[in-house]
Amino acid sequence: MIQKYPSALLENAVNEFAKLPGIGKKTALRLVLHSLKRTPQEVEAFGQAIITLRNEVNYCKVCHNICDDEVCNICSDLSRDPSTVCVVENIKEVMAIENTGQFRGLYHVLGGIISPMDGIGPSDLQLNSLVERVGSGEVKEIILALSTTMEGDTTNFYIYRKLSGFDVKISIIARGISVGDEIEYADEITLGRSILNRTNFKDSLKL
Repeated sequence: MIQKYPSALLENAVNEFAKLPGIGKKTALRLVLHSLKRTPQEVEAFGQAIITLRNEVNYCKVCHNICDDEVCNICSDLSRDPSTVCVVENIKEVMAIENTGQFRGLYHVLGGIISPMDGIGPSDLQLNSLVERVGSGEVKEIILALSTTMEGDTTNFYIYRKLSGFDVKISIIARGISVGDEIEYADEITLGRSILNRTNFKDSLKL
């Protein structure tokens, strides 16, 4: 059944909200109607926050995490261990792992995972900069913390092959994260234990 709207302005707003991931037309309509109940100043502040984010957001030149300056506060934190780098898909995984309080190294945000079905190949990810970081000689361990999906495992193996010529330990988070799970949805205790109990990636290829 095609939804009929009493206003073209309402329909346009609903259609824009519905473009967001996980937001259907019904949820979009609720969000738009809720926005109409807010003051013009509140709605303007909401819209301006999105516009400012899109126009002014920076990406850390070291790890590609979202930040306000050239280097994120994690990479610039001298108390962190620069010899250990945790490779993740995006900012959501950084936030999830940071919430565990179990990891004191640095990160490398790929910006996605290899997924031929979605048209995403190695050249679309921040893989060359990862190789450069390892090539600098400061990194002693790479922890692969990608989702335990076929795409995640494919990306893990690709990285393993790319770094096989370097003198660096390559670990993978313990499979306390169920196969097929997304990292961002794992509870903090399970995720924290998976980081602490990581295993050598080469050993995981024998499983």
